[in-house]
Amino acid sequence: MSERLLCANRRWPVLAKWRLSLLLLCASGWLTGCQHPAYQLSDRYPSDNQNPRIAFLILHYTDEDDATSLRLLTKAEHQVSAHYLVPREQQLQPPLVYQLVPDSQRAWHAGRSRWQQNTALNASSLGIEIVNLGYPPQDDVLPPHQRHWQPYTAAQIAAVGALSRDLVARYQIPPTQVLAHSDIAPERKQDPGPHFPWRQLYLEYGVGAWPDDKRVSALLASPLPQWDVTTWQQQLARYGYGLTASGQWDEQSRAVLRAFQLHFRPTLVNGEPDRECQAILMALLDKYGH
Repeated sequence: MSERLLCANRRWPVLAKWRLSLLLLCASGWLTGCQHPAYQLSDRYPSDNQNPRIAFLILHYTDEDDATSLRLLTKAEHQVSAHYLVPREQQLQPPLVYQLVPDSQRAWHAGRSRWQQNTALNASSLGIEIVNLGYPPQDDVLPPHQRHWQPYTAAQIAAVGALSRDLVARYQIPPTQVLAHSDIAPERKQDPGPHFPWRQLYLEYGVGAWPDDKRVSALLASPLPQWDVTTWQQQLARYGYGLTASGQWDEQSRAVLRAFQLHFRPTLVNGEPDRECQAILMALLDKYGH
């Protein structure tokens, strides 16, 4: 027997003993890498009974300047947030947008809210906050269309338009579910206010709902059906507003109509029904089939 073979034979009992010890360790679970998985996960049978988390896009203004808006929307003690913040004072091209909350997470921006049959819209929406001061406190006594609202900058609208277009395409958000904070909380909120250009957002970026202008003109040129209070309430609720058909033109009804006017007819925001609002609402219902 050669010296090399003799050495190999002498090592074999040692190797065999080491391998046996390794098997015992694996069997007892001492070596994590040797453990078998506790289950096997399969996605072979996806259910039809599901829908995406993100169904709404809600637009706001902050009512604060850049620095204060960023602090309020990011610090725990303020308990408010949004997915995106569009600052006001910037010189960058293209304009800067902050993402404060991942799309997959729920941001605290909508509060008590309702649209169609959906409530508590934080769970199903994305929120975009736009830095804007709103209007001076002394203007509270004026009707909304007479207040001195701060205009948005062209850079802000360009950023909001492009961002909204991307989000709507990514999550397949329907036009009538791109909304103002005032639409989903009309008794509490009025942002993003009458200066936000919803028509421009629709025409230039293909985002949101807007009535066909020719259809509105045609309706205004013809006799309109006479809507009583209950019909107004039913038609506003049919479009999506959270409104109960009480038969009384109460403060809830006025708040909802003011929200509708802020969005679709901001030249006169008084919460009172008129022919122009009726024609716009009829054209929206014709177009979007609610």
